[in-house]
Amino acid sequence: MKTTEIRIIVSEFQTIDELPENDRLLLREARRITALAYAPYSGFHVGAAVLLGNGKIITGNNQENSAYPSGLCAERVALFYANANYPHSEVKAIAISAAKNGVLVNEPVKPCGSCRQALAEAEVRFESPIRVILDGQDSIMVLDSVESLLPLSFSKKDLASPNPSKGVEFV
Repeated sequence: MKTTEIRIIVSEFQTIDELPENDRLLLREARRITALAYAPYSGFHVGAAVLLGNGKIITGNNQENSAYPSGLCAERVALFYANANYPHSEVKAIAISAAKNGVLVNEPVKPCGSCRQALAEAEVRFESPIRVILDGQDSIMVLDSVESLLPLSFSKKDLASPNPSKGVEFV
């Protein structure tokens, strides 16, 4: 048996003013777009701002639907728009903010599993880490890559053909 330890490094800031200038700008955009989310069922408004390698900032917010599975999270709205319109520009960073009843949530908001997987794919696609900024009243968390959010993610290497010489068959 082999044991592997996975460590995650998270930088925490108390206010937006403590962040580097580029992160502040990105987070302000995420906060701004949060107010425009379509969330009539949950009242939980989420905004995401994506910084691309070409310098553009793409925003998205959650879009709910009365048929719940038909909605889409803010992170994927922003990421998919960026990929569709700037397919050759890597994602450098994403800031995510959320509000309930018009007030920023206390704890930093974290992406759901589907959003983490979509972000992980973008990291693999461009072979470049994505800085993740998670917003909340109590603190702002910053991670240097999506791998910190989803350390054992499924990726294209998992789709590779198995090595027949290993002699293990699936029965």
